[in-house]
Amino acid sequence: MTSTVFFSWDQADARRIRRQFLDRPAEPADSAPSTVAAAMLGAHAQILSAAELSLALRIVGATRADVRAALWQERSLIKTFGPRGTVHLLPAADLALWTGALSALPTGPGGQPGDVRMTAEQTDEVVAAIGDALTGAELTVDELTDAIVERTGPWAGERVMEAFQDKWPRWRQATATAAHRGVLCFGENRGRKVTYTNPGVQPSAGPTALAELVERYLYAYGPATPRHFATWLAAPAGWAGALFASLSGAGRIEEVDLEGESAWVVAGDTEVPAEPVRGVRLLPYFDAFAIASQPRARLFPGRAYERALARGQAGNFPVLLVDGEVAGVWHQRRSGKRVAVTVEPLAPLAAPRLCELEEQAARVGEVLEGVAELTVGPVSVGAHA
Repeated sequence: MTSTVFFSWDQADARRIRRQFLDRPAEPADSAPSTVAAAMLGAHAQILSAAELSLALRIVGATRADVRAALWQERSLIKTFGPRGTVHLLPAADLALWTGALSALPTGPGGQPGDVRMTAEQTDEVVAAIGDALTGAELTVDELTDAIVERTGPWAGERVMEAFQDKWPRWRQATATAAHRGVLCFGENRGRKVTYTNPGVQPSAGPTALAELVERYLYAYGPATPRHFATWLAAPAGWAGALFASLSGAGRIEEVDLEGESAWVVAGDTEVPAEPVRGVRLLPYFDAFAIASQPRARLFPGRAYERALARGQAGNFPVLLVDGEVAGVWHQRRSGKRVAVTVEPLAPLAAPRLCELEEQAARVGEVLEGVAELTVGPVSVGAHA
């Protein structure tokens, strides 16, 4: 009988901070934006500038230009629909893994009314049409709509989906599905218009990809529970529990004690940093560390749970980390080269911490290719939707 391994919250937090390059940013010679994105399990990119900050802040001297080069010139990053169906920057080298895992997740009937919802057969037809139309091309939504209708019929282009006080064509409910099946990702914007292209990736086998994704998640954010994993993916908790049980039975993950609660890590991965987390960090909207780290009440202790979350949801506010826990919110506003950074700590910061905060604000300015001006005071901007 093996003995139980015990983790404190401080140890779990320190592991995650270390593996996220948040205690010591990576050296450029060792880590490109795609390497950092792999360690984070993707950078949330619904707000692309926030994804640029998330990645560049984790690399010594990097700026948003380095992330853009990786995305649009080198193509080592791919902008696509990732966990929870939200837009992410994912490493191109991992796209087969991601599409294999995401396309294997259990799905429900979807949120569309019955008269709008496509059948499984119609979804397959639309996905095939998308893959064909986008091969070797970058098309706007309108151009892709025409191409899909040409291949499937007028029903796919009927404007029946309620969206932002408008109606979208029926096929758009399959956008994330097409991405998860490896035939759609974002191309570079054409002016203000979004474009899509076909990344030409063959998804890995679902069971294999899901097992590897669990291991990567536990390496980055463990110790964690099946429910934490399910929340991160927006997947059913019961399904995640069965998946963890099968991987535990296969000896790929092991159960540990996280301050009296059962949690899991990759088998044999019980190393913890020798010292607790120290220091001040600024994380942008929807940073992966703030979203994926659980238990959420420990990462957002006390007043932070009310001030820095939106009805319990992480990411809607940029956050101030002090010693590895959320201790405030912040906001940045750009005007020309000037980047006004306002930070609202939830408790007064001692002089050494204020010096660290000034350094962090300056770093935000560098990443944005501007000059930061720091104000410590209330943040009046509300949560991002």
